[in-house]
Amino acid sequence: MTTIVRVTRPAELLGLIPALAGFTPRRSLVLLPFEGSRAHSALRLDLPHSGIDPHEYVAQAIALLCRIPEADAVAIAVYDEAALDETPLPWSGLVDALVDRAEACELGVVEALCVGPDAWASFLDDPGLRHPLAEIEAAPVVPGIGDVSGDQSDGVALPEVDAAERERVAQAVEAFAPAVDARADGASFSGDRLHPKAIDATGLVDDVPEFFERILESPERLEPFETAAMAWCLNRPLLRDVALVQWARNRKQGALALGAQIAYIDQDVSAPDALGRILVGGGRRPDPDRLRIALSLVRGVAARVPEAARVGPLVAAAWLSWALGRSTHASAYIAQAQEIDPDHSMAALIQAMLVRGLLPEWVFDRRRGSAR
Repeated sequence: MTTIVRVTRPAELLGLIPALAGFTPRRSLVLLPFEGSRAHSALRLDLPHSGIDPHEYVAQAIALLCRIPEADAVAIAVYDEAALDETPLPWSGLVDALVDRAEACELGVVEALCVGPDAWASFLDDPGLRHPLAEIEAAPVVPGIGDVSGDQSDGVALPEVDAAERERVAQAVEAFAPAVDARADGASFSGDRLHPKAIDATGLVDDVPEFFERILESPERLEPFETAAMAWCLNRPLLRDVALVQWARNRKQGALALGAQIAYIDQDVSAPDALGRILVGGGRRPDPDRLRIALSLVRGVAARVPEAARVGPLVAAAWLSWALGRSTHASAYIAQAQEIDPDHSMAALIQAMLVRGLLPEWVFDRRRGSAR
């Protein structure tokens, strides 16, 4: 769904930002790209710390706006924790640089505002005047967005799982890999060294694209061995990439990705560029609802499995968050993954994209553009 708003007053604009962003920003720079009098979305960046080059920061921020072809103007909002009791306002130098850079790029500046814990003010219109926060109208309810009262970090924490469920999943994880290995080696399943349910669960990965598709139908009701099978897949780069491509597109694309991966390993045949481009955020926009369901799935898997099996699901959660434009969440999941495995290659790749401020091409595409 594309949310389009028209604003006439600064306080109204500040009331709409949470609806456009999906949360209430904290210690953030928010840029609202405008097309005429309409705002479609919100771009949020952490406010720069002392180690950030301010010129590079400003250039990167405006470069993000310039990737939106329809944008002809921008509104700027700074959310800080410092009281607005002094003049000039906090971050005045940064905002001046942003305004200059935007105008140099032929972007109009609709407004530039600062929100503190005690008041809000305008950088452009009488910066010495403070307005009470009560003037900011409550964010409108936008279908599909939900509660926006939390900040950009809200929802990062993995779901709570009771100890008994974690123990059941841990036992399933421990039993699943030996059963898969035995099957791959052509060993007999006779005897009692393999868990009977683990033997049955190996059938889940006979048709991996089918498994990845079916599991989206009820991600909140996974059986322990389904969770174990999903963790097993996500901890194998070949299958993890198939899952991400499929969830960003459809089952057919997942099957193509699987075939390409196998051909690369068996015959040293390069994967089609189109498949690789999806993993770096290229191509048409995926269905965001499908990505959100997949994200819910892998977050649930990460919450249930033992630490040793958690890296793959966390990395998948990071990529899916990044694909949805949630860089703050992606950073949190990568940090958790790298605490467990500092040398994980996909985690390092995603981390590098986040540090450089890279976002998927489709984040800047305002069309629905569903791949399904």
